[in-house]
This record gives sequence, C-alpha cells and structure tokens, in this order.
Amino acid sequence: MDQLLWSLIAFVGSHFIMSHPLRAPMVKALGGTMFQIVYSVVSLATFAWIIMAFRAAPVEAVLWDAGDGLWWVATVLMLLGSVLFAGSLVGNPAMPNPGAAALAKQEPRGVFAITRHPMMWGFATWALVHALVSPHPKVLLL
Repeated sequence: MDQLLWSLIAFVGSHFIMSHPLRAPMVKALGGTMFQIVYSVVSLATFAWIIMAFRAAPVEAVLWDAGDGLWWVATVLMLLGSVLFAGSLVGNPAMPNPGAAALAKQEPRGVFAITRHPMMWGFATWALVHALVSPHPKVLLL
C-alpha cells in the first residue's frame, strides 16, 4: 500500500508542479513541444507506477457490503456521470479547435449550463461509484 500511496503522490504532484510553478520555466528551457513530451513521459511513467503498485497491493476485506440498494444508487450515479462526460465532448470551449474562442463567448448550454467542468464531475462521479461498490482499501486510496 505504501508504493500505491507514493505512486499517487508522484502522479498528482508531478501534474501540479509541471502545470503551475514549473510550467513557464520548463517551456522556456525546453520549448513547447519538448515540454509536452517531457510532461507526457512523466505522466505515463507515474501512471504505470500506479498500475503496478495497485496490482501489487494486497486485496483486503471489503469495508462494507455493497448490496442491491447501493448498486442501484451507483447505477443512477454512473448514468449521470456518463451524461456529464459525454456532454463535455460537445461544444467544449476548452477543447482545441478553430472555433474555441467563439464558443467561449457564447452562453453556456447543455451540460455546461449545469457545471463549468462537466468532464471533471463525470470522472469524480465515476470514482465515487467505484468506491461505493468496491470498498477495498486500495480502491479507496486510488
């Protein structure tokens, strides 16, 4: 479990550090394309570490019973998360495309009228659903 914890810290920490305090100095030193390559390699390496650490972590007893009622709740939440995620792919002003500037000026519609970050909420809902129905310590840590 220690390796899983450290791999998660490395993944999230490297994303934070390279996205905020180190981004400008790294882009200046490496150039935009090389920065993207380094960012991708670090992300893939730490993600691979997470996978290996998760597989190596012991399977411990579940912390609660995910009965039929919880599965129903999870199913409804997963549907909501899927709608948020799929909706985030349509008309997203943050996606790289030639019309992004015009999209950013429009009134939000679809899932963007509900939340500014539907993809993030879709992923967060997905994570919650997995935690609800697979309450193993290593799943909850992930």
